[in-house]
Amino acid sequence: MPSINQHHRHPDRLPDFANMGVWLRTFLIVTALSFAATVAIAPGWRAVPEEFSIVSMHTQPVTVLALAALALAAPLLRRVSYVLGIAVVLLVAAGGAIALAGVSAALFRIDAGPLDRQVFFATVGAGVALVYFHLRGRALSPALSEARLQALQARIRPHFLFNSLNAVLSLVRTDPRRAETALEDMADLFRVFMADNRDLVPLEREVELCRQYLDIEQLRLGERLRVEWHADNMPRDALVPPLLLQPLLENAVYHGIEPSTEPGTVVVNIFRSRGEVHMVLRNPYRAAAPHQSGNRMAVGNIRERLALHFDEEGRLDTQVRDGAYQVHIRIPYRTEPRP
Repeated sequence: MPSINQHHRHPDRLPDFANMGVWLRTFLIVTALSFAATVAIAPGWRAVPEEFSIVSMHTQPVTVLALAALALAAPLLRRVSYVLGIAVVLLVAAGGAIALAGVSAALFRIDAGPLDRQVFFATVGAGVALVYFHLRGRALSPALSEARLQALQARIRPHFLFNSLNAVLSLVRTDPRRAETALEDMADLFRVFMADNRDLVPLEREVELCRQYLDIEQLRLGERLRVEWHADNMPRDALVPPLLLQPLLENAVYHGIEPSTEPGTVVVNIFRSRGEVHMVLRNPYRAAAPHQSGNRMAVGNIRERLALHFDEEGRLDTQVRDGAYQVHIRIPYRTEPRP
């Protein structure tokens, strides 16, 4: 039987080479290695700037070439094993150094030095970058995010469970079929709550879960809760972190609808634009609503999980405007690799 640590072990996977955050960090790593090599080989400190510019002239183009090739091969790399992926990355780095040395010599008459040294530096640079991303992945292991997610769910479950059960009990005699449907929806919701929610899921599944949640809330709030869905252009196959929208919708109901006796509208707009998936949620803003810290907790938790899965390409912005609280999530459009 696997231990708890084994169960929560961070899965070994290559970085997403199509992610701009990966590109930025790789360039910083290569620049730091180039500077260290320059300091080691320069005859004196005064020669460091000139030597560094010469070293960078060789290393940076190789980095661009290798990253571009790996970005194009990203769908393929997601399907191979971690060890094979490492081998591919190292071979691409070495091939980039060989190709650039050949082009420089043939077209620009530039001598890049011994070819074996160029290949060595390119391979070492790629290896150091892979080690960095591996250690970073473990440091950002879902263990911390899962702990915060569980704390968030522990706050969500009690009041949602009690309120929902009371709403269902009120329907048992008057509308037993509707009560049965509500209990089935609750079972589906709590099955997701208790699942291992580290892997990405299709957006369609997350939206279906949100619809079930809002149907349950509609039982007890009635006409006070109005929901507008704008999801005709939603990319159903886009991969998102599980429980991405449901906590935000719960906050929208808890802070925007419950405090008032007047009807309120929660607006959900999901669409794809320029390779990104946008999810925009709006609800009435009650400045004096209780437990505003709970809202910040949900937003902070989701920001952390977006960074874990999408690095700098996953963003969450909030704003209060025209009496409404708005959450805008942007993530890159990613889908399951086809077999």
